[in-house]
Amino acid sequence: MKHPIILILLSFCMLAACRRDDSLDDVNDIPGLGGDTWAPGPIDVWIKDSLTTPLNVSVKYKWDQGELDYTHVLVPPKEEKIIPVLSTIRRAWLKPYEAEAGELFVKKYVPKFFVLVGSASYNTDGTITLGTAEGGRKIVLYVLNNFRTKSMAGYEPSDSFNVKMMFHTIEHEFGHILHQNILYPQDFKRISVGMYTSNWNNVSDGAALADGFVTAYAMSAPDEDFVEMIAMMLVEGKQGFDNLLNSITDPGPGGTTPEQARARLRQKEAIVVKYFAEAWKIDFYSLQSRTRAAIDELTK
Repeated sequence: MKHPIILILLSFCMLAACRRDDSLDDVNDIPGLGGDTWAPGPIDVWIKDSLTTPLNVSVKYKWDQGELDYTHVLVPPKEEKIIPVLSTIRRAWLKPYEAEAGELFVKKYVPKFFVLVGSASYNTDGTITLGTAEGGRKIVLYVLNNFRTKSMAGYEPSDSFNVKMMFHTIEHEFGHILHQNILYPQDFKRISVGMYTSNWNNVSDGAALADGFVTAYAMSAPDEDFVEMIAMMLVEGKQGFDNLLNSITDPGPGGTTPEQARARLRQKEAIVVKYFAEAWKIDFYSLQSRTRAAIDELTK
């Protein structure tokens, strides 16, 4: 019998709290309404001058859980990492594409919104998400707090792995944007037909390579195989990619011989190069050379 009393009291409180003649002027003081506002600092000025004004690219580095997955525990990026990370992205990703495809290509196809996160995104299946692309508009980059290049204090040769992984992630996600605009040749899907698997996370990169996949994640689906080829070829460079193929000496777990594995990877390489030339009028090997040279300057 207590429920009606509670309802009456609740109704009374609601009426008392907001009468028809109450002023709503204070609504503007509610945090978060109307967008984020703060006095622009050096980071914001750099982003505006280096990315937003010339390329119409915006960056969110201040913490906003609404831009991220609520089911994952994440941490914000350290502010001292923002400009070094973004300047290297411009240098080793945007500039090579701009040199090969032109400024209009970059303005049209590069995602317009970057969200930066300090930590990795750990998944329940044991995998780690290093980056995501959404609808060709937004890219989320993780693990920024571990980023160091040779020009930054505390750099060790082992840090080159994190640098290369960040650019691998960016090239991977941008590869998705490109093939979502112009689809790659369907012949690519037939090279490793029947070998794609949802259990790719239980396969090592070495075992995947021996079966004709450039990484284990490439085994998850043809689309992922295609963009993993793009990413690995650009980040490792031609010599690094050739060395990777030459390292295949044992049969793969799927019964693939080393000769078959190398042949499949060369077929995939040829399709990627042809796709860039025909779909985007880009000399892939020239883009590869520019990208690898920029990464070498950051890590060697």
